[in-house]
Amino acid sequence: SKKKGLSFEEKRVRMMEIFFETKDVFQLKDIEKIAPKEKGITSMSVKEILQSLVDDGMVDTDRIGTSNYFWAFPSKALHARKRKLEELQAQLAESSQKREALQKSIEKSKIGREDTAERAALIDELAALRQKKEQLKSEIDKYRECDPDVIEEMRQTNQVAKEAANRWTDNIFSIKSWAKRKFGFEESRIDKSFGIPEDLDYID
Repeated sequence: SKKKGLSFEEKRVRMMEIFFETKDVFQLKDIEKIAPKEKGITSMSVKEILQSLVDDGMVDTDRIGTSNYFWAFPSKALHARKRKLEELQAQLAESSQKREALQKSIEKSKIGREDTAERAALIDELAALRQKKEQLKSEIDKYRECDPDVIEEMRQTNQVAKEAANRWTDNIFSIKSWAKRKFGFEESRIDKSFGIPEDLDYID
């Protein structure tokens, strides 16, 4: 039988695993090499998947010089999921309250009455709300699935974030030193050309 491809959401989850497992910062070309080999995500879909994660605030991005860099730390991902979960729970609660009110109206309309257009409309609205409730519950369950691993990752997030930041700070200093030796550039010129803050330093 033909092998079923990954769904859009499965690709998003697997791409987040790349960031969480490596705790590193990547360029698009790096992810386009890693994703197909290690996560089974086709290279053609990498850019779209990555952009969707950026749009949802799950992955951070910044431009340094002429290159875009991408990274994601578990603490931010958990915060985004918690915020989304709270929004969905609020929608679910509101939907449930409205459904209960409609159910009462329907029960009341049955007393001493034949079927009416109003009652039929209420029944249709109730059915739509029930469907919406199930969709919201399904989406809430999807977000809950990710929480245990992310919570575990959070214990080391601060240290990981600091190490990653200092590693890239060290890389920047090394590149600046090389550029000064190789081309005789002034440090202020390098900072200005590549958008490097003058007060860039290691995190204690």
